[in-house]
Amino acid sequence: MGGALWDGAGVALRELREQKSSRAPTAAGASENGGHTMKKAIVVVDMQNDFVDGALGTAEAQAMLPRMVEKLTAARAAGTALVFTMDTHGADYLTTQEGEHLPVPHCIRGTAGWAIVEALRPFADAAAAVIEKPTFGATALPAALADYDAIEFVGLCTDICVISNALLVKAFYPEKRISVDAACCAGVTPESHTTALNAMRACQIEVRG
Repeated sequence: MGGALWDGAGVALRELREQKSSRAPTAAGASENGGHTMKKAIVVVDMQNDFVDGALGTAEAQAMLPRMVEKLTAARAAGTALVFTMDTHGADYLTTQEGEHLPVPHCIRGTAGWAIVEALRPFADAAAAVIEKPTFGATALPAALADYDAIEFVGLCTDICVISNALLVKAFYPEKRISVDAACCAGVTPESHTTALNAMRACQIEVRG
């Protein structure tokens, strides 16, 4: 009787091992969570010439760019989806409310300053989506991210468009895993960068880097 029980247990254990080994590998750009395959996307916010070394460029943005290239290279190799946003204004920018508060023409559609920085153009060309937005938050972004479980934000500026879009997506999808990579962001100033990271952390957005 005891031997039969042990034999049965051994068969069951072998079957369990065979089931585990026969599972299909997790798809690129995804991870498993309790048997559910998680799909990940990285949102690259406003990595445009005017915010890097143009009209509103900063030394911090320029210093961050090589880290961004390294991160997106690894993400592409892993099959992680990339979604780009582009700040996009018209010739009437100075007459808008944003223009009244920030009277510095930037990211005017069709200008060199509006374009994605050269180092990131290959990534943007292959992105799952490129979303143009006339204001800080991209209202089309939640729909573009509907199929992803984990969403990470990087880009410019931490304290304006990164935080606006991270909170926008967090409001739409409170149960998705929303994070920001601080090492691949830069603010208007180092101080405002830190303030924005703290604000996102307070709103249950994971801050990494």
